[in-house]
Amino acid sequence: MSVRTAPPGTGQPDLRSVKQVAYERFREALFDGRLRPGQFVSQRELVALLGLSIGALRELLPRLQYEGLLVVMPQRGIQITQIDLSIIRQAFQVRMALEREAVLTAVRRMPDAILDEQARLHQSILDEVRNAPSPDVFDRGQKVDDGFHNLLVDSTQNDLLIQAYAVNAIRMRLIKLDRISLSEQVLPPAFADHLAIIDAIKSRDPHAAGDAIDRHIMHARERAIEF
Repeated sequence: MSVRTAPPGTGQPDLRSVKQVAYERFREALFDGRLRPGQFVSQRELVALLGLSIGALRELLPRLQYEGLLVVMPQRGIQITQIDLSIIRQAFQVRMALEREAVLTAVRRMPDAILDEQARLHQSILDEVRNAPSPDVFDRGQKVDDGFHNLLVDSTQNDLLIQAYAVNAIRMRLIKLDRISLSEQVLPPAFADHLAIIDAIKSRDPHAAGDAIDRHIMHARERAIEF
């Protein structure tokens, strides 16, 4: 059943299922830092934070626990999943498997015009960081980063792969919140990796493209583990 639900702070009706709205609000709270890895919250606090009914929250909790995004602890409340080496290794292994398939698909399908636009977006952010970074450059860089990976995954047109990636992307965002974020030290090598991936896809060389995405994800994993 679908109902009209207004996202917090917008005042605009949104025709989606209660469960999906609740899930998206939880994800947004993780992405913008209102919920942090390892944080304890009560059901009442989570209801207030997400703007949900207690019934909608209780329907949401089993899915979030199944996906490994939180743990419900009797007498203690709800804990947002803590980030440890096991979670980091598993999340990056899943990411590598999914994105390698996405890159190989992009080699076959992604038009040069789209790749050229991605290269332009990356180079623009890189130039700004190196020369005169504005206060919001890393937020804009994160959007370019996320957009690039989502573009690769969406190019597969495989709903199961896209869904699996979306769930793992939430784990990856938890890792970034806890361990790494784009900065003057992190962004240049990360975007250099992206540009290498773009070049390899444009060359239509599946081996070079696969190696480029593997290197990028391994570099990101090393940064997370070394924290």
